[in-house]
Amino acid sequence: MTDNIYETDKLVSEYLLFHYGKDDQILSWEAGPSSALGFPRRIVERFSDGQVERALDLGCAVGRSSYELSRNAEEVVGIDFSHAFVAAAAQMGESRGAVVSRLEEASTASRIEVALPDEVLPERVSFEQGDAMDLRADLGQFDRVLAANLLCRLPEPDRCLSRLPDLVRPGGELILTTPCTWLEEFTPAGNWPEGTTLDWLKEQFSGDFELLEEKNEPFLIRETARKFQWTVAMLTRWKRVLYK
Repeated sequence: MTDNIYETDKLVSEYLLFHYGKDDQILSWEAGPSSALGFPRRIVERFSDGQVERALDLGCAVGRSSYELSRNAEEVVGIDFSHAFVAAAAQMGESRGAVVSRLEEASTASRIEVALPDEVLPERVSFEQGDAMDLRADLGQFDRVLAANLLCRLPEPDRCLSRLPDLVRPGGELILTTPCTWLEEFTPAGNWPEGTTLDWLKEQFSGDFELLEEKNEPFLIRETARKFQWTVAMLTRWKRVLYK
């Protein structure tokens, strides 16, 4: 696996913009894919309605989805492997905003302000550095677990998937999103799904989860004023079965 690119200032700035930037700060082109904006908020909205006690954002990056979960969860835990991402996520809660460097072209950059939404409750959210393949044993159980665009960046995704049934309370919900971009620089080919990612997940979760929903969710990451990553993630929503 490559060195952790997610510790760089460049990636922290790109993800702060991706998570917290206003639509016109990210995409200034009228003909651009505007339906891909707001991904960290949209995926949280796929959970069922209602208030819950605990929520987990696994692979939280710089934390926007964690804060969105705080609207309906009394306690939210955000975990990411990147120390830089975790620090940036926590700082957003403390200051409710940040100034980020937005690359325009070549070495030209602009400094823009991004902000935490007014309605979220940062006092309910805590962040920690952790490995999704080797989570601490005393995390407990959660009513909602989100793992966004994480699986195909893990060297051994099976180790993460095998822990999820213990993390989701019976009757609780799990949302996974993945662009299914299996690359050897992140995951050895021997650890890729043999067929489709969806069939692999169904097999992995058989007996533990019921599939409630499958949906395509596009997202957009701005690299420069003229270069973007437009990607379509597969979102699946699962319910932890009451009895196995």
